[in-house]
Amino acid sequence: MKRNIILVIVFSMILSLCFSSMVFAADPVKVGLVFDIGGKGDKSFNDSASRGLTWAADDFGIKRIELEPGVDADREVNLRMLAMMGYDMVIGVGFLFDDAIKTVADEFPETFFASVDGYIPDKPNVVSLTFPEQDGSFLVGMIAGLKTKEAGKDTVGFVGGMAIALIKRFEAGYIAGVKYVYPECKVLSAYAGDTGQAFADPVKGKELALSQYDNGAWVIFHASGLTGAGVYEAAKERKRFVIGVDSNQNYLGFVEETGESFGLTSMLKQVDVSVYLAIKSVMEENFKGGIEVFGLDRSVTIGENTYNGVGYAIDKFNKDLISEDIINQVEAAKQKIVSGEIVVPSEVM
Repeated sequence: MKRNIILVIVFSMILSLCFSSMVFAADPVKVGLVFDIGGKGDKSFNDSASRGLTWAADDFGIKRIELEPGVDADREVNLRMLAMMGYDMVIGVGFLFDDAIKTVADEFPETFFASVDGYIPDKPNVVSLTFPEQDGSFLVGMIAGLKTKEAGKDTVGFVGGMAIALIKRFEAGYIAGVKYVYPECKVLSAYAGDTGQAFADPVKGKELALSQYDNGAWVIFHASGLTGAGVYEAAKERKRFVIGVDSNQNYLGFVEETGESFGLTSMLKQVDVSVYLAIKSVMEENFKGGIEVFGLDRSVTIGENTYNGVGYAIDKFNKDLISEDIINQVEAAKQKIVSGEIVVPSEVM
């Protein structure tokens, strides 16, 4: 009897240990994401990153957390805190995270890191998610130029956030696309500032856009994060066209009261796709550090949708604004960029 009791106890302990191991093995992968300036709700860059995290949560059952930005020092603090809490992957959204990620990645070599828009080529536990913004901007520049020429106008505009090389790529591609189809067209350019706050200033965005519209701009392309909300306000007030950035922002140009649409298109920069794929690589245990490029030549299917790394948006809000002839010209140029026949400049000429 006593022997049987001992056997039952031992067997129970073995079952308990097995069950504990099974629970441990089933623990979800944990992913932490820290937003850039402007935070969640910018309807652009940060929201795209959040969308990718949501896709991964739906498909892979990860445990996730999102942290809002604070002062500059918070970047490193937030990254380190997530790593210390045992998060398997930590994502910094924006080039401003590079220095902080370099530091924290060395402290936590077993943690995977992703830097959106960053450039960290030499750490095995860090992947940099990059985009040839100039290529997608060239395509929307063509749309702006053709639409402006079609209307008998001769001026377009560009509103950037912070005057840095990254945003200059948007401007350079846009100008090249405009000039490709409409060499005589004038391009007005302005930037919201020289600090990170330039991506979170809708008042300044509206001020710059109103000035450009009043100086003849028929279409304005903004690459300015949350600042672009002000550009949309100006477009609807002046009844001119605006091109969004990063996410599909076409709906922001729609005036519900009148049914008018001023969102001509949006330059899609699929941060969501890049974040999703980075997390997927951790789930599938094939994460690779280095530089990942998401361009026109990279096609990815997630669910029922296929995405390129960069591109332009057509939906119910703008399908009647862009003719089939314009789309055909843009698609032809897209193939020439992919083949190398057209090389889009990354600096303003």
